Amino acid sequence: MTTTSTTALDPQRVQRRTVFLLSSAQLLSGVGNGATLSIGSLLAVDLSGSEAWAGSITTVLTLAAAIAALPLARLAETRGRRTGLVTGLVAAMMGALLIIASVVGQSFVLLLLGAAFLGLGTAANLQARFAAVDLADPEHRGRSLSTVVWAITIGAVAGPNLIQPGAVVGEALGLPPIAGPFVFSAAGLFLAAVLLFAGLRPDPLLLSRRLASQASGDAGEGALPARGTIRSGLRAVRSSPSAMLALAAVVAAHGVMVAVMSMTPLHLQQLVGGSPAGHHGGTTDSADALVIIGLTISLHIAGMFALSPLWGWLTDKAGRLQTIAMGHGLLLVAVFIAGFGQHEPGLVTAGLILLGLGWSAATIAGSTLLAESVAPDARVTVQGVSDTLMGGAGAIGGATSGLLLAWIGYQGLNIASSVLAAAVLALTLVMAVRSAGAQDAPALQPPA
Repeated sequence: MTTTSTTALDPQRVQRRTVFLLSSAQLLSGVGNGATLSIGSLLAVDLSGSEAWAGSITTVLTLAAAIAALPLARLAETRGRRTGLVTGLVAAMMGALLIIASVVGQSFVLLLLGAAFLGLGTAANLQARFAAVDLADPEHRGRSLSTVVWAITIGAVAGPNLIQPGAVVGEALGLPPIAGPFVFSAAGLFLAAVLLFAGLRPDPLLLSRRLASQASGDAGEGALPARGTIRSGLRAVRSSPSAMLALAAVVAAHGVMVAVMSMTPLHLQQLVGGSPAGHHGGTTDSADALVIIGLTISLHIAGMFALSPLWGWLTDKAGRLQTIAMGHGLLLVAVFIAGFGQHEPGLVTAGLILLGLGWSAATIAGSTLLAESVAPDARVTVQGVSDTLMGGAGAIGGATSGLLLAWIGYQGLNIASSVLAAAVLALTLVMAVRSAGAQDAPALQPPA
C-alpha cells in the first residue's frame, strides 16, 4: 500500500504545493514577528521601568527560538514537518495572547513569557525554509528555499506599521491601544497553523524518505534516523568543511543582524523624540519618532525578505560561496553606514535596509549549502542545530547590544558587530578561491 500510493504521487507536484503552503503560512505568521520587533523594546521599557531591559524581548524571543529549534527538529524527524511546524505556530499564537495580557495587566513577567512563546514560532518559521528543500531538485534548492523566506515579507513588513490600526482595534476590543497589533499577530498565527495542519499532506520530509527507500530497493518506510542531539549534529557538521562554513555564515549573520536591529528603535527614539524611552506618549516629536521607527523596521524587514528570490537565484546560478560572500560584504557596509551615520535617521534607515539584505543573502546561501553538505540521515538534526546556534547568537547579540549601546554608543555597537561579518567574509573568500582553483568544486555545487 505504501509503495503504490507513494509511486502514484508526483514529487514535483507535491513540491510545488508544499512551497505554496509554506509560503502562505509564512505570510500569515510574519505579522507576529513584525509587531514584536517594532514595539517590543518600547513595551519592555514601559513595563519594567528601566532602559536596561530594552533588549530583553529580543533576547528572550531569540533564546527561546534557539532552545526550541532542536526539539522541533526531533519532532519533525519522528512525526514529520507538519507536526513540528504547527506545534511552533500554535505556541506562538499563545505568546501573542500572553503579550496582550501583559499590557492589560501591566506585567513585565507576562511580557517575557509571551516573547518566549513567540520564539517557538520563530523557530518554526526558520525550519519552514528547510521543509521547502526536502523534495527540491538540487539545481532548484536555493530557489525553493528563498521563495518560502520571501513569503514572510508582506506580513513582516506590515507588522511594524500596524501600530496605528492596532490601536483602533485595541480600543474597539476594550484593550490598551499598544496591545492592538498583537491581536493581528494572534489571528495570523492561528490561520497559519490551521493552513499547515489541514494542507501539508503528504508531509514533504516523510515522503522524501519513502522515495529514497524505494530508490534504494527498500519497500518499507525506511528506518527513522537516530535521535538527534547537538553533539551528533555538530559531529556531522565537522565532517564537512562546506557545512562548517555554512553554519558559521548563518550564525554570524544572525548575530550581527539582531544586535544592531534590536537597539535601533531605542536609538531612533532618543535621536528623533529627544526623550528617554518609556516617556514617548506626550510629544509631537515622540509621535514622529514612532513613525520613523515603524518605517525603519519595516524597510529593514523588507530587506530581510523582499529580495529573497534574487538571493536564491544567485545561490543556484553564481554559487553558494559567492552569495555568502555577498551577504557578509553587505553586512559590513550596513554597519558602517548606520554607525558612522548615527546622527542622521536617513542613514540609519539605509544601514538597516542593507543589514536586512546582507542577512538574507547569507542565510539563504548558507542554509542551502548546509542542507546539502551533510549526510541525508543527519540533515534534519543539523538543521535543528543550525537554528539553535542562530538563536543563541541572536540571544547573545540582543543581550549584549544594550550594554554595548550604553558603553560605547550606537556607532561603537555597529563597529563591534562588524568583526563577525569580516571574519566570515575572509573565510568564505579563502574557500571560494581554493574551490575555484580545484579540478572540481564540491563546496560550490555539491552533488545531490
